[in-house]
Amino acid sequence: MFDLEQLELWFSSERRSPLIQQLMQTVGLTRIRADYFVRLWVYLSIKHETTKNPQLKPPLHTLKTNFGTIICTHREAAELFYADKDQGGDRAAGMMLDKLAALGLLKKHFDGNTTCIEILPLPQNIQTNIAAEKIALILDDFDPRCDAIPVANLLATNYNWMSNNNNAVPQRIARLLRQWGRKYNVGMRVLRREDNQNPVGFYLLYPTNSESDINFFKPAKNALHLSTMSDIDPFEMAEIDDEDCVSIFIRSWMIDPKFLEEYRADFVKDAQITLKKMQKDFPNICDLYTLIIHPFYAQIAASLGFQHTHQDSLSKIHWMYQALDRFIALDIEQAIATAYDS
Repeated sequence: MFDLEQLELWFSSERRSPLIQQLMQTVGLTRIRADYFVRLWVYLSIKHETTKNPQLKPPLHTLKTNFGTIICTHREAAELFYADKDQGGDRAAGMMLDKLAALGLLKKHFDGNTTCIEILPLPQNIQTNIAAEKIALILDDFDPRCDAIPVANLLATNYNWMSNNNNAVPQRIARLLRQWGRKYNVGMRVLRREDNQNPVGFYLLYPTNSESDINFFKPAKNALHLSTMSDIDPFEMAEIDDEDCVSIFIRSWMIDPKFLEEYRADFVKDAQITLKKMQKDFPNICDLYTLIIHPFYAQIAASLGFQHTHQDSLSKIHWMYQALDRFIALDIEQAIATAYDS
């Protein structure tokens, strides 16, 4: 019987992790379902490749989705899914396969004797990054002249996921980023590729004028200025040395999914450093607000101590809050490890 040690040899957990992250963000899977699906995908790929070439040795260099149906019993699936778990059997594995089929990730066929599984085509961004080589990233300041367009394209994917369409206009987002960058760019940072300097992560810590603070207590959907066509921004930026400025709006925090797991802690720790710099310009800042538009980022925020604020907390789009002093004092590595390893 195929076991997890063999799975590791053929396609290591280090290579599976970016796929899991991409599935969680792009398809909206839970971590457990994404993990099970990737295990199954690897297993079926191995069966397909070794049938064609019995002499093939690990590892697999890539994963494909166009190899047709492969026999996979509920018993085989259970061994894949639950070998490292205390619970789970054939029946639970069959139900999990049904759930993955309902999500459009696979087709399940039964010919009266055995079960066959077909992996369906996945979103293009997952397909093209399966065999991507390891790329080094560096933390850097946002450059309005060079970074606005690629960052706008990155952010547009998040807003388009939220509304399930392609209406977020990168050109408008780029214009706003440049406007904010000209006014105050200390809170704008990127995670960029070392090889070609393209940004693959971005955050914006936005010092908010005190008159705009009331908007943090209104429905979160009203704050989606980047993805709307309105010229009126409900949040005015505070001027440097404004002693009435107490709030920082985390207006954006995003990393390309394939780099997220490896770099999320470093990016959050960089935000801690940036906030300390901003305290010199805004001495009374004490509140952090973030706008959640994707459930995966809610999980990250919760691991860092952010909590839902008011009546829209059950909505897909909602506010979360954390005291700035507590965030700066947080041991980021420990907080993330505790949340994701539990």
